[in-house]
Amino acid sequence: MDLLGFLRTQVHANRLANHRLHHAMRTLSREEYHAPRTSFFASLAKTLDHILAVDLYYLAALHGEADMERQWRAAPKCETVADLAFAQAAADTRFVAHVGALAPQALEEVIELDRGEGRVQRERRGHVIAHLLNHQVHHRGQAHAMLAGTAVKPPQLDEFLMPSEAHLREADVKAAGWTEASLFGRDGE
Repeated sequence: MDLLGFLRTQVHANRLANHRLHHAMRTLSREEYHAPRTSFFASLAKTLDHILAVDLYYLAALHGEADMERQWRAAPKCETVADLAFAQAAADTRFVAHVGALAPQALEEVIELDRGEGRVQRERRGHVIAHLLNHQVHHRGQAHAMLAGTAVKPPQLDEFLMPSEAHLREADVKAAGWTEASLFGRDGE
């Protein structure tokens, strides 16, 4: 498997994991969603808002948008799981489309990250994509663990996204409006 194919599969897996997590959380009240919890960020809401804000920043950078710093600062603070799920789905869809449209050589392109106060960080596109995926997994795992302190059963998020396991993701793929071919290409490889 080539690196770009791997990253394309991973951005789809990222979207499916967010969908599962947000779907499981749909019954949480606003109070439960914002309740203080033990983790790096002090609530489910703060953790998931952080994921979204960072996604918006890096997606702006990947698209060459000059206002990435402003987008990060202006990221919404979602009051409900439904609001968060809607906003995160839009960011995830943009991430899937971005990676899906890349040619392999694009992973080597250097992009600029505005770090504020005139500081610009330069990184290869492939490294930024990999970092963003890792960031989501890291903080989504924290949210997953926080769910154990609620009445919501934490959903399965870590199964492999392999062609032979289509039966494990059928409902999620349908909800995303995808097909198995969109995950793995025409021949399932």
